Amino acid sequence: MSGKTKGLTERYPAQLIVPIVDLLAVITGSLLSHWWRFGNFHLHERYVLAVAIISLLILMLNGLLSAYARWRVTRISTLIARLCVVWLIVGIMATSIIYFAQAAERYSRLWVGVSLLLSFIMAGGARVLVQLVLRQARLKGRARRSVFLVGPAHHLINVARGMRASPGEGYSIAGVERLPHTPDDACLERLSRRVAASEAREVWICVPLEMGSVVRSIFFALRNQTAEVRFIPEFRDMHLLNHRMSEVAGHYAIDLSVTPMNGMAQVIKRLEDILVGGLISLLILPVCIGIALAIKITSPGPVLFKQYRTGANGRQFKVYKFRSMEVHEEESGKVTQARQGDPRVTKLGAFLRRTSLDELPQFYNVLQGRMSIVGPRPHALAHNDHYKELVESYMRRHKVKPGITGWAQVNGLRGETDTLDKMERRVEYDLWYIDNWSLWLDLRIIGLTVFKGFVNPNAY
Repeated sequence: MSGKTKGLTERYPAQLIVPIVDLLAVITGSLLSHWWRFGNFHLHERYVLAVAIISLLILMLNGLLSAYARWRVTRISTLIARLCVVWLIVGIMATSIIYFAQAAERYSRLWVGVSLLLSFIMAGGARVLVQLVLRQARLKGRARRSVFLVGPAHHLINVARGMRASPGEGYSIAGVERLPHTPDDACLERLSRRVAASEAREVWICVPLEMGSVVRSIFFALRNQTAEVRFIPEFRDMHLLNHRMSEVAGHYAIDLSVTPMNGMAQVIKRLEDILVGGLISLLILPVCIGIALAIKITSPGPVLFKQYRTGANGRQFKVYKFRSMEVHEEESGKVTQARQGDPRVTKLGAFLRRTSLDELPQFYNVLQGRMSIVGPRPHALAHNDHYKELVESYMRRHKVKPGITGWAQVNGLRGETDTLDKMERRVEYDLWYIDNWSLWLDLRIIGLTVFKGFVNPNAY
């Protein structure tokens, strides 16, 4: 490891430097905006106050969203998406403060907007530049953190493979200690000596859950070491969902299956649904009126099809669609999926299903708060009862609100699920979405839906 590079990254961590970069970006952006708007760099006292408030809000929100932590393993797209959310919220808050303080005439709205835009570009550009430089340095063997691995051989191999598959994170193996199922005192003493001799910056205790009792012994054996100690448990054959560490009732917990829609994430998701859903609802209103008239003219029966589905946390709600089938009776507790050439589907209904236009009334469900624009597609209750015993972790897809479109749908898993394999693949994509949710991912899925998700030959 290069001592010079290591010294820089250790002495000046992201948690210390990045807030200063954000502060400089806001100040520089406001000065450039003032010069562009007024032709000089001399900010009036009221503009200095506005810069101070904006800077404070940005630092506070970045702190609340943990935007200054875990830079080493955070993707650039995640950093920029998080930054975009912060700047958007700050922009709304700043304009609201100016409006409610009845100071709109004293501030240039153009100055506020350009200041935020320029500071966002500079702050985001700095993040991208730093991440790219550090990634290149790590790929060349510099700015790396040495790690000593402890655990059973098979688990150490899996962890080592993961490290080698992610060279940009900058970890390197300084030593390995293969443990028997129950290490004795001699084994633990040897481990302590080897860790000290390796000068590793971190020690990773990599053991399966059934060996959890030895973690305390290992931790005690390393009590005189200055290296950071991490516990990396192995969860064999367990489909984890949004797993993380948390504190519950004064105790640390390893969350194995939890919803990501908590705290600020829940607020951001709801704002996305209200703003984007509301805009789309206005745009599609003429189309919906035309489809409703066409359904009424071409076939007898109601315009809308209503059916109970399972929503977030297992709560049932009534989903709305444009009716695409002739009115018919189903056997009690049975829901028959539409198949290719299904005689129940009307000619207009076939077109609506193929183009996904039958889903448009669900934007009302979104505005109600019972659905989201992006999320796992809601299945009929009978399908849930059938597949929850056949597909592992099937019901975990209900940790979030169901969506009009989703990660599975933009990856071609739309339409009839006539085989167990198709349903397993759909659930796999749904759980991946829940485990990796971000505002950027939602916007990406919406964009993919617009370009390739509406028309699908598998929708009968």
